[in-house]
Amino acid sequence: MKRQLKIALILAAVAIAAASLVVSHYLVRDLENEERARMEIWAEAMHTLSTADENADLNLVLKVLEQNHNIPVIVTDTNEEVQISRNVTSVTSVKDITREDSLARLKKMAKAMEAQGRVIRVQIGEDNKDFLKVCYDDSLLLTRLEYYPYIQLAVVMLFIIIAIFALLASKKAEQNKVWVGLSKETAHQLGTPISSLMAWTEILRENYPDDDLIPEMDKDVKRLQLIADRFSKIGSAPEMKDVQLGELLQHVVEYMNRRTSQKVEIKYSTPEITVNVNPQLFEWVFENLCKNAVDAMEGQGTIQITAHADERLIIIDVSDNGKGITSQNLQDVFNPGYTTKKRGWGLGLSLAKRIVEEYHHGKIYVLASERGKGTTFRIELTLK
Repeated sequence: MKRQLKIALILAAVAIAAASLVVSHYLVRDLENEERARMEIWAEAMHTLSTADENADLNLVLKVLEQNHNIPVIVTDTNEEVQISRNVTSVTSVKDITREDSLARLKKMAKAMEAQGRVIRVQIGEDNKDFLKVCYDDSLLLTRLEYYPYIQLAVVMLFIIIAIFALLASKKAEQNKVWVGLSKETAHQLGTPISSLMAWTEILRENYPDDDLIPEMDKDVKRLQLIADRFSKIGSAPEMKDVQLGELLQHVVEYMNRRTSQKVEIKYSTPEITVNVNPQLFEWVFENLCKNAVDAMEGQGTIQITAHADERLIIIDVSDNGKGITSQNLQDVFNPGYTTKKRGWGLGLSLAKRIVEEYHHGKIYVLASERGKGTTFRIELTLK
């Protein structure tokens, strides 16, 4: 639904932009026609002035010629020599530029106008040999009108982009507050019963020192304490430590092996790599990836964790041979609430992404996925 709404908004924006350009095109065309008509009248006035005798009343002709205040005009004769120019920026005012250079520039501009079809030929002799060429260009108003829609669209697009980023930033900040508040409240709520369980475990150990179940209970209580500790770290700057990646993965594999089917095999291979991470949070990332892999394999298959380092990155791949992810869902796997399970909150991968990218300044993404063959997630950490 959200994707369809985004597409609809983009199509609406494209339609508005297209309509704006079409309307602008018609306005520019009408103004061009109007300026062409004005220049034809101006050229006719030039013809009248050139062919008038000494007794003719030229007041109206001169008025027409003088009223052109915005359309650039250059008049040349039969020999391409410049006779007159109006509303054309000249270089004669520039120091060390001669009048000949200015005339050469005007002649070049006239030829360019003629090449674009902006020329009106005025006959001044009866033998068709003498004539004037009235060369003109777009007025400043027309030039501005031609570029205005593009500038307008650029400003609108810039405004839309800024608005989108502002909305996303606001939404993300709001989500962060919810995440942090929920996490800290969870840690707070777990704290009291965990303390109580720890006390009861100590009492049981004193009263039944030889009972084999008490150490297992103690492990579970410590696990709960670790979970509460993880939640309490959300929203706070985590304490980083240099740890061996192999030892960290060993803890994850041992924990997952105790809680998954024997039909699931978890393998890991890594050279001696030291990573600067928060161990509790980073183990949480691998646990979430492994749990998702177990669900994707439906309780039967192999999970392979491999790692290597180059000159600047530590690269860790977590692969499974489960059912894979469809191409249309690849962009959504890290979104909060996304899940393919009938029971689940869809928070595991979102938490993993937050821990890797916000707390450890790394990257996590789907490297490859194929339906029926499996998925590989990749984690990249920058070497310190």
